Amino acid sequence: MSAPHTPLRSALGPVIDAYLQLQRALGYAYRNEARILARLDNFLADRRATTLTAADFAAWSGAEAHLSPATRRIHMRVVHHLCLYQRRTDPRCFVPDPQGFPPRAPAQPPFILTERHILALLRHAADLPATRDSPLRPAVYRLAIVLLYTAGLRRGELVRLTLADWDRAQGTLRIEASKFGKSRLVALSADARHELQRYSKRRRGWPAAAADPLLAHGPDARRAYSGPGLGDGLRQLFRAAEVRDARGNWPRVHDLRHTYAVHALLREYRCGRDPQALLPTLATAMGHVSAASTAYYLTCLEPVLTVAAARAVERVRPLLGTLPGGPHA
Repeated sequence: MSAPHTPLRSALGPVIDAYLQLQRALGYAYRNEARILARLDNFLADRRATTLTAADFAAWSGAEAHLSPATRRIHMRVVHHLCLYQRRTDPRCFVPDPQGFPPRAPAQPPFILTERHILALLRHAADLPATRDSPLRPAVYRLAIVLLYTAGLRRGELVRLTLADWDRAQGTLRIEASKFGKSRLVALSADARHELQRYSKRRRGWPAAAADPLLAHGPDARRAYSGPGLGDGLRQLFRAAEVRDARGNWPRVHDLRHTYAVHALLREYRCGRDPQALLPTLATAMGHVSAASTAYYLTCLEPVLTVAAARAVERVRPLLGTLPGGPHA
């Protein structure tokens, strides 16, 4: 449930309110953006500013100096977009220059888990202790790993799933109004369907209304996990299972979604098919706006294919050496 709306106090308040209404009408939740703009509104109200000026923006940005550069950049871009919206009706309004924002942090490359990593996570999930506040904890975390890996769900999509979203007959999950306001049906693999049936049997004995969360929490299994709460639990699981890369880095929860995409493309390659032909289907399954977003995962595939090609050369080299003229003939 979202927090109750706090009335905006500054002279810019009506512009902020109209901007948020427009974005929500377009299908965007804009919850984080609303919090950022509410803080800006309070800042301007305390300064009794009649509009947002360059000096106000600089002072507000300075008040956020305790935040990381990446977070400050996000906050400043939210205000930048608000000002661009205001300029449609007020050409004289101030619009901050993005050139003065903190530089964009380099994107952290995805951690592509191996099948051995996934098996280790499943084993450690089964060993988690059930607690009074979370009697289904081991089953929930096992199912979370399975759905994140086999269906490519986002963490927020997973915690919002209800029992009604699972169609047992069709073997699908309904994802309602996720990122970009898109809804979709996700076809489940045979393994995922089996795990859901197994979880359903484990859940018997607790109340189960259609609107109840799929990942059950609380003594009566009626509460949903929060995204941060589930994320913390999964990160603890990564450490317990010693899942890290060659440099000792731990994966992020979102890396399970990355792994789903890369493994799907790898299966196409190993079956002798063109991975690129899978992109439109994969984009639909992952809820991407277009296949162009999904094409990013082809770059994650290249190192794997390079290693595979090198291994193939090493296997073939001795055979080439036995041919007349040797390998360089």
